[in-house]
Amino acid sequence: MQKLNFPDYSFRFKNSENKVSIFDDIRKKFIILTPEEWVRQHTIQYLLHEKNYPKSYINAEKTITLNGTKKRYDIVVFKPNGELFLLIECKAPEVAITQQTFDQIARYNLKLNADYLMVTNGLNHYFCEMNLEEEKYIFLKELPEYQQ
Repeated sequence: MQKLNFPDYSFRFKNSENKVSIFDDIRKKFIILTPEEWVRQHTIQYLLHEKNYPKSYINAEKTITLNGTKKRYDIVVFKPNGELFLLIECKAPEVAITQQTFDQIARYNLKLNADYLMVTNGLNHYFCEMNLEEEKYIFLKELPEYQQ
């Protein structure tokens, strides 16, 4: 897998039936390693090690229903009270981050109401703070660190 724009992290891999899997610390199981999964796993490690978010507040790859259609989000981080703090959309490194990508995460967030959004393809990372009242986002240089 290609080098991403994240610090180096150590991962557990497994090879079975000519497919490589990577261990997901959040889902507590091995997941087939795809380019998007490579980005997702780096993002999870970034949240844990660089931003100090508690593992118990992070959730990955869950289904939500939007306008009667089932969609999957990549990663969310909850607040201690159970409200959504951060919604993350991961793309494979070869997928460009476009306005369409932001529109996708913004549509998800209309239902989820996260305070922050992150969109990454592992090479480029975009961070936004949501203004839910005005339905707009403000771009940030970084995500906030976890605060107790």
